[in-house]
Amino acid sequence: MVVNVFGYRAVQIGLPEWDLLSANRMPYKDYTHVVAGSAQSSGRLTLVTDPENLPFDSQSIDLLMLPHVLECSTNPHQILREAERVLMPEGRVVISGFNPWSLWGARERVPGLEPLMPVAAHLQVSLPRLKDWFKLLSFEVDRGRFGCYAPPCLTEKWLQRWAFMDSAGDRWWPVCGAVYVVSAVKRVVGLRVIGPQWKRKTKHVRRRQSVVTGRHSGF
Repeated sequence: MVVNVFGYRAVQIGLPEWDLLSANRMPYKDYTHVVAGSAQSSGRLTLVTDPENLPFDSQSIDLLMLPHVLECSTNPHQILREAERVLMPEGRVVISGFNPWSLWGARERVPGLEPLMPVAAHLQVSLPRLKDWFKLLSFEVDRGRFGCYAPPCLTEKWLQRWAFMDSAGDRWWPVCGAVYVVSAVKRVVGLRVIGPQWKRKTKHVRRRQSVVTGRHSGF
């Protein structure tokens, strides 16, 4: 999703230990940590920031990565507003999140079971909800994909037993993957200024002289 995105500057918010921009060829890349304190060492310059108040100028970023950032915030819509602010016109945002309508999400809602996912079920942002937010902020969904169809397991043995579900998931239950990744483009409607027509072409009409003749009658 990022390999053919062109521009000048790309930013990844969160998970700086994973270089999700490695396939992109932009000359400048920034990686930020979204929690207070020092960031984990990744061999790159890493900023510590609040995703609800990004320290970037308006319309200064061409590509913005948000891996599992919305669901880690109590105000995810504000994060999208910030994304819309800092992105250039026709800039792209790529977001990943957990799908609440999956086997993973269903397990999290079963009473008595210890949660396995790092994000609470009530904080997970479903894809239809995210698409509604995109429309409100003039984002246009470009592409997306689901993944991780096997049920959550704690051992490698059971992961191997359920591996067939990952290969069949895209075909039989494509919207039930535990994780989704979606890409959207910031659209800006162009304005056309209509001013007064100072110079108008004058249409010259040739007039013909008409001579009316008739009988002269006296009174």
